[in-house]
Amino acid sequence: MEKAEIEALRVRVGCAALLEHEGFAIDLKESTRRAVKFRREDDIIIVIHDDKGWFDPRSDAKGDVFGLASYLIGGGFSEAVAVVGGLVAYQPTLPAWEHSAHLSKFHATIAERWDHRKRPWRASATWTYLTQSRAIPWHVVREAIDADLIREGPYGSMWAKHADGADQVVGWEERGPDWRGFSTGGAKQLFRFGVTTARRICVTEAAIDAMSLAAIEERGGTLYVSTGGGWSPLTAQALETLASQRDTQLIAATDNNVQGEVFADRIRKMAEAAGCDFSRLRPRAEDWNEELKERREKGELPHTPSAHQG
Repeated sequence: MEKAEIEALRVRVGCAALLEHEGFAIDLKESTRRAVKFRREDDIIIVIHDDKGWFDPRSDAKGDVFGLASYLIGGGFSEAVAVVGGLVAYQPTLPAWEHSAHLSKFHATIAERWDHRKRPWRASATWTYLTQSRAIPWHVVREAIDADLIREGPYGSMWAKHADGADQVVGWEERGPDWRGFSTGGAKQLFRFGVTTARRICVTEAAIDAMSLAAIEERGGTLYVSTGGGWSPLTAQALETLASQRDTQLIAATDNNVQGEVFADRIRKMAEAAGCDFSRLRPRAEDWNEELKERREKGELPHTPSAHQG
């Protein structure tokens, strides 16, 4: 097959078509416009670059649709071309993402979009979502608000700030009752909650998990950070900077599942390279927010201060 024909196949057949054909289905709850998660039993593939790229979050495997065919089915490039060529007329089922009107209003900078959103207040939609749906104690939410870490997102959602070392916003996690994503045009680095100069650093996969673990532990001298469920070069660089500080204890507080173990192993290797202490802290449930909700139901949470301040 000529090079031009191969390129035409690459344009016409996306990764989603191949995945759906091989029995994968979209995990809509865990997907965003820019990163669509496909599952097949325990297998996970993330599709990116407008359906033209992919990666396996549990390994270093990634590539285009031909690489995906080889990865899933085996064989060499010629076999991959044959598989992809057979899907030219195949139309996969893709989610019809709702356009967020608030995003179209702001094309300037991430900082301006962040500044446009209000801080949550007592009984606001975001406050209610965090304290009731997510069971995060009010004083933990108040601490996050006072540190300017969260903002009111649309439709009762929360924006959780990812910032660089100078505390400049570079992006934000978006979590709500019916929405999960990351800021369009933003960059994942770290959500940082707690004592910014602490040497005990707990690394979680979501800002809500970071706040949930802080609520469970109720201890000082800790910085709870979230990678936003990803592992970008900026995230790795920020964690390496934290790990390189003197007397640092790096704690992998990632989810209690296969992906959490993959992230934990990366953190362990990072700690070894930096020469700092490392430990693994697993939630009893799948993640720290689920554990927080279970503890609240069982009455196992530490004493919560009175909410007279609001």
